[in-house]
Amino acid sequence: MTFLKDIVDHTPLPIAVFTGEQLKIELANPAMVRAWGKGDQIVGKNYLEVLPEIRDDVFFEEALGVLRTGIPVHAKDKRTDLVVEGKLRTFYFNYSFIPLFDGQGNIYGVMNTGVDVTDLHEARNQVQNAEERLRVAIDSSGLGTYEIDLATGLVQTNDRFNTICGTQPPLTSAELIDRLHPDDLPVREQAHLKAETTGKIAYEARILNHDQTVRWTRINGSILKDEDGNPYSIVGIVQDISEQRAFEQELERQVAESTSELKRSNDDLLHFASIVSHDLREPVRKISIFNTMLHDSDDAGISERSRKFLDKIGQSTVRMGSIIEGILAYSTLDKTLQPVTAIALDVVIQNVKTDLELIMKEKGAILVACKLPEIEGAPILISQLFYNLMHNALKFSKAEEPPKIIITAVEVNEAGRDFIQVSLQDNGIGFDRAYTDKIFGTFERLHSKDDYEGNGLGLALCRKIAKRHQGSITASSQKGNGAIFTVTLPLRQDAATL
Repeated sequence: MTFLKDIVDHTPLPIAVFTGEQLKIELANPAMVRAWGKGDQIVGKNYLEVLPEIRDDVFFEEALGVLRTGIPVHAKDKRTDLVVEGKLRTFYFNYSFIPLFDGQGNIYGVMNTGVDVTDLHEARNQVQNAEERLRVAIDSSGLGTYEIDLATGLVQTNDRFNTICGTQPPLTSAELIDRLHPDDLPVREQAHLKAETTGKIAYEARILNHDQTVRWTRINGSILKDEDGNPYSIVGIVQDISEQRAFEQELERQVAESTSELKRSNDDLLHFASIVSHDLREPVRKISIFNTMLHDSDDAGISERSRKFLDKIGQSTVRMGSIIEGILAYSTLDKTLQPVTAIALDVVIQNVKTDLELIMKEKGAILVACKLPEIEGAPILISQLFYNLMHNALKFSKAEEPPKIIITAVEVNEAGRDFIQVSLQDNGIGFDRAYTDKIFGTFERLHSKDDYEGNGLGLALCRKIAKRHQGSITASSQKGNGAIFTVTLPLRQDAATL
C-alpha cells in the first residue's frame, strides 16, 4: 500500500477518491490539492464542504451517478469557477469520475482524475479567434483562398474563389488548370518551376469563363513540406484583377496616343522652326546689308536723327539674326546624330577663348582654368555648350569691373559611373536664386533686351546638350555677386552616336 500511495502522491495527475452519498474525501494527492487551491487539510471533509462554489455545477451529481450506477463519466474542456486564494477564477478541466469496486463487485467509492487545460483552452480560443479574424479579413478583401492536396489533387476553396474562377466543389487541380487560358499555361509552368526552389508561387493568368470571356487573376501560393522536405500541399490566394488590367490597358492606350500626338506636334513645331529660321535668314541678311549701305552713304542726305534710327534698325537686325540662329540650333539639335569621339576639354576651352578673343580684349576679361580631363562626346555640341557658358559670363559682366572666369573641375562617381563636374564661376551681375531653374527655360530672359543682347536660348541649349550626353547642368548665384554654372558629364558614353 505504501508503494501505491507513493505513486499516487507523486503523479502530476490530480487524483481524489470519494465515498458515501456526501462524497467524503478519502484521498487527495498533492496535484489535486493544488488544483482545488483549498489548502492541504481537506481529507475527511465532504466534497461540497471543500468546493461550495460548484454546488450548481454538474460535478457533484455526476459523481453521485457514478457511485450509484457504476457507469464512469468522462468530460473534456469543462468550465468551472473555483475560489483559489480568496479569488474566483475560471478554469477548464478534462476530468473523469471512475467507480471503485471491492472484492465482491460492490461499488464503494468514486475516483476523480482531472487535468487543468485552461492554458490549452485559451490558446485554442486565441487560434480560433485569429482564424475567424483572418477569415473575415479575407472575405472583406475579396480574395479567394485555395488549398491543394498534392497527393490527391483535390482543391479546397472558399466561396470567393469559386466566384472568381467560376468553379464548383468538388474540384481537382487538373480541372482548375483546364480553366486557364492556353496562352497563360507557360506562365504557370514557369512559376511552379521557380517555386520548387523558392517555395513561393506568383503569377498572373486569365481564367476562361464558360461563355469564352476572360477574367484576369493574380495567383499567389506557398508550398508546404513535411519533416522530410517532401511537398504535400499548396495554400494560397487568388485575386480578381480584371478591372486593374482594363485600367492599365486603357491608360497605356491613352499614353501611347498622347505620346504619338505629342511627338507629331513636336516634330511639326521643330519642322516649322527650322523652315522659318531658314526662310528668315535671307530677308534679315538683306535688311542688314541695305541698312548698312544706307547708313554709310554720304550722298543720301540722311540727318543725324535718321542715322540714329538706322543704328536702331541695325541693332534689331543683329538681334533678330541671333534669335534665328538660336532657334535653328535648338530645333535641329535632336535631329542630327553626332559621332562620339574623345574630347580634350582643355582644347575645347582654348578654342572657345580664341573665338571670344575680341570681346575678352574689349572688356579686359581674365580666364583662369585648371587642368581638365578627356571625355567622350560630340565635339561640336560640347564646344557649343562651353561657348555659350563663357559667352554668357562675358555678356552679363559688371560695367565697372573686368570679367573674371574661373574654371575648376572634380571627378565624381555616381551609381558606379565616373563623371566630371566642371564649374564656371564668374564675377558678373548674377541673378536672384528664385530664378535658378527658370534661367534654363527656352526664351527666358531675366534682363531687358535693351540692356543685354541675346535670344533667351543659350542656357536652354546648354541644358539640352548636357542631357543629350547623359549629364546635367545646374546654376547657383546671388544677385550682384556673380554666378556658378556646374556641368556634370560622364567620362565615357554608352553609345557610338548621340
